[in-house]
Amino acid sequence: MVIMLNGNSLTIMDVHKVARKGEEVDLHKKCRNSIKRSRVIVDKVLEEEKTVYGINTGFGELANVRVEEKKTKELQKNLIKSHASGVGDPLGEDVVRATMLLRANTLAKGYSGVRPVLLDTLISMINSGVHPVIPSQGSVGASGDLAPLAHMSQVLIGEGEAYYEGRKMNGREAMKSAGIEPIELQAKEGLALLNGTQVMTAIGALAVHDARVLLKSALTAGAMSLEALKGTATAFDRRIHNVRPHKGQISCAGALRHLTEDSEILKSHKDCDKVQDPYTLRCMPQVYGTTLDAIDYVEKVLEIEMNSVNDNPLIFPDGDVLSGGNFHGQPISLAMDLFGVAIAEIGNISERTTDKLMDHQESGLPPFLTKEPGLNSGFMIAQYTAASLVSENKILTHPASVDSIPTSAGQEDHVSMGTIAARKARDILTNVEYTIAIELLAAAQGLEYIDKSPGKGVQAAYDLIREYVEPLNEDRSLAPDIKLTRNLVKKEIISDTVEKVVGNLF
Repeated sequence: MVIMLNGNSLTIMDVHKVARKGEEVDLHKKCRNSIKRSRVIVDKVLEEEKTVYGINTGFGELANVRVEEKKTKELQKNLIKSHASGVGDPLGEDVVRATMLLRANTLAKGYSGVRPVLLDTLISMINSGVHPVIPSQGSVGASGDLAPLAHMSQVLIGEGEAYYEGRKMNGREAMKSAGIEPIELQAKEGLALLNGTQVMTAIGALAVHDARVLLKSALTAGAMSLEALKGTATAFDRRIHNVRPHKGQISCAGALRHLTEDSEILKSHKDCDKVQDPYTLRCMPQVYGTTLDAIDYVEKVLEIEMNSVNDNPLIFPDGDVLSGGNFHGQPISLAMDLFGVAIAEIGNISERTTDKLMDHQESGLPPFLTKEPGLNSGFMIAQYTAASLVSENKILTHPASVDSIPTSAGQEDHVSMGTIAARKARDILTNVEYTIAIELLAAAQGLEYIDKSPGKGVQAAYDLIREYVEPLNEDRSLAPDIKLTRNLVKKEIISDTVEKVVGNLF
């Protein structure tokens, strides 16, 4: 299947498929006319010797410096070189591919004044697997992701560094190896490549995809813990949630009912003296449901941004060239700060539930889920690790969007920090994936001490975990088990296995 770019209909799932599954990309033929039309307007500006920002002027604070026409090509090349000033670990291959895809989709809308050959080159890089080396740090999120997008753009002109077929090489060598001709930038084209929110949006889009997968695993882990702790499913009764009809809450309550359906464990203590479970069990629909609603909101914001024009200046069909601020990353920055908080809450619930599994007085299970406590420590330190991860997340959830620092001699005096918000949110997500992995392992161990069968969804998850991880009969390093189980979460193996048995969780 080929993902057709038309500037209007790209989805989070499309990004996932191109970034991680290697789907090919093509430019919809209807886009070429609008792209050519906007280029004609740029050429007319040069012919008429008008002074227009980004076409024949300097940039940022230097916008008032006119550049003569014969130097406009050099201007664009210098822009790419000077702005390629990022630092830090390179972005992952999936983020790089997503970034190139999103930039191509924005340019496809035909408001940026580039030639079709620029898009064709960018798309060829995606399809051939030429992946620029893009440092992860250096963007303040307005005027877009300037530094990282400059590193991406260097490779288009045969400079910088890229990976091709698993080898790191200079940009010109990578392009030659892939049979792609580097381009010589014309007026406006360098700026059109750099002015945009594609890095923060790429990180965010992939994180949203992963968050849905994570939440399904979190609900599964919660249901397993509920059964291991001999809780009650009464709190998931649909009547409770229908009178407080938040969409996410209703969905998560339904998922928990499906996961625990036909449970002999829950039936066996239906009429016991225990009246209510702790909040971490009883309020999973309310807490996880709010996170699901937040994910839905963030997805809407990102999909609008993915299909928007966010560079500057913009070339309109009537011939006007207008300067504005669509490159400002505030929509993404606020959304990703919210996303980080919402995902951190999954970890907060999970770690507290894991802690309850450790406490034999509350759980009725052996201390730290081990048969010979004292001689063995069982899951004691795994819970420490979960506590460490969720505490780290409490620091990471400090919002990046409330910060700003002036750049370009004060011309750019309010910036979004959107890429920092996105990177933090991704780190929070990773921490919670490990936290859920620990709960899955602990809950599976808890079920070892119960002689009745759990719900069909819980049983499917338990059986899957036991395919990969043996019960903890005596102490061993749990680090490999945690890493392996986290991969079961991230690669959708947990969620896919459960959904084959109980249907879609949400």
